Amino acid sequence: MTRVGAVYRKTGETEIKISLELDGNGNLTGSSGLPFFDHMLHLWAKHGSFNLHLEVKGDLEVDGHHTVEDIGIVLGQALTKALGDKSGITRYGHIILPMDEALVLVALDISGRPYLSFDVELPNAKLGTFDSELVEEFLRAFCVHGGLTLHVKLLSGKNTHHIIEGIFKALARALKDAVAIDPKAHGLLPSTKGLL
Repeated sequence: MTRVGAVYRKTGETEIKISLELDGNGNLTGSSGLPFFDHMLHLWAKHGSFNLHLEVKGDLEVDGHHTVEDIGIVLGQALTKALGDKSGITRYGHIILPMDEALVLVALDISGRPYLSFDVELPNAKLGTFDSELVEEFLRAFCVHGGLTLHVKLLSGKNTHHIIEGIFKALARALKDAVAIDPKAHGLLPSTKGLL
């Protein structure tokens, strides 16, 4: 079974098409138009073993906010489609991940109950042309539209690039574990409620 979700969304600010394959080999094709964000999405795809294809047109002449947030929306929707009814998934994932001096904790639940706890201070407001605050905006949009409960906590770190890179790598590894098929689940939904 191939678990793929493809979503197209067009607004007055962005036009985005995303295809997400959960059981891939870590390939990213396409671009957001924001080099630093592309770097983070590439890390995310690689460390999650996801195949991610992007076609993005955004109002980058304004700034990167709409583009980054809307990619989060569409990626969350693609995740939901790729997961289908969620039968047999592990559901939970967590990791404490080092990135040089930075140490990041990420824990998530594919719960169907969107929630983001983002306990991270980013020392620099910008990395090149990328606004650091957009990391939280992306994660919030991804959680809401992907139905994730997500906790991100910075345990230590001083370098903004390292911190953000650690977040994206940790998110990838935790999500990879959560979407994995659990052979002991026998194809059943991992919930006593019977619904996720």
